[in-house]
Amino acid sequence: MKEIMRRLNLGYLRIGLLSLLTSFTLTVFAQNYPEKPVRLIVPFPPGGATDVVARALSAKLSPIWKQQLIVENKPGAGGNIGADLVAKSSPDGYTLLLSSPAEVAINPSLYSKMPYDASKDLIPVSKVASAPLVLVVNSSSPIKNMNDLLQFIKNKKGAVNFASSGTGGPQHLAGELFKSMANISMTHIPYKGGAPAITDLLGGQVDLFFAGIPPALPHINSGRLRAIAITTLNRSPLLPNIPTISESGFPGFNIENWQGIFVPAGTSNNVIQFLATSINSISNDKSYYETLSAQGAVPSPLPPKEFAMFVQQETQKYSKLVKESGAKAD
Repeated sequence: MKEIMRRLNLGYLRIGLLSLLTSFTLTVFAQNYPEKPVRLIVPFPPGGATDVVARALSAKLSPIWKQQLIVENKPGAGGNIGADLVAKSSPDGYTLLLSSPAEVAINPSLYSKMPYDASKDLIPVSKVASAPLVLVVNSSSPIKNMNDLLQFIKNKKGAVNFASSGTGGPQHLAGELFKSMANISMTHIPYKGGAPAITDLLGGQVDLFFAGIPPALPHINSGRLRAIAITTLNRSPLLPNIPTISESGFPGFNIENWQGIFVPAGTSNNVIQFLATSINSISNDKSYYETLSAQGAVPSPLPPKEFAMFVQQETQKYSKLVKESGAKAD
């Protein structure tokens, strides 16, 4: 009996030492991390909103880390190609994903087959930035506010259409959420990008568009487009006089085009915390804020646990909207 107890105690001691050693190793790793350049995968082409945020991160974090944060664009399949690359990468902290809502919250409902499991293969690290959409109409439209819009739809008996930059994206689903909350009927007209959608809105071929602020702003300022409402809970600093949809009779309406950092499942919690802390540390940097602001975005860091809850809520919201809209990408 004594021999059995001695062996058990030795076993517990070994387990305790192994646990202590593992904890020490992870701590040392996190203290030395990063020891080489880090890849930041952007699952969209250069020049878009997610790419701009990625390069702003690189400009600020590289000097702090004393290692280069290298932005790599891997577009395709609505963001799935870049996200899949990260999901299947080594969980060592040297391959990161800068995701939009699409890759983790929308595509799992939009595509019948996914190359990765967004809820299991990718770990949320930190929300980085958030940008609203703006509901715009042609300046010749009789619609000047939300009440006018609802009356316009009523008068047209549902024969109203709205543009988007593609099926299943935030612009499309903003329209679907508005239809659901307002209990109205509108026809979705998808375009291959925001630019052609704005062109047809200016030409009178479509009635309204939930647009990204940067491409719409020059036309708003020139008077060719009229801004009706902002899609996030807070107003945009670029359009401070434009009310939100939430404050215009639809409390809780919230569609935001956000970006966040994700890592492959299995990445050390110490590295995750290091990355989240780094992102939070630059959120008040003036030039970083100005770069994001030019895109209509603001820094909006969320620590890992809160960001994970946010992603879960976004996934539930978009899953419902995709199902109701009947949207499919394949």
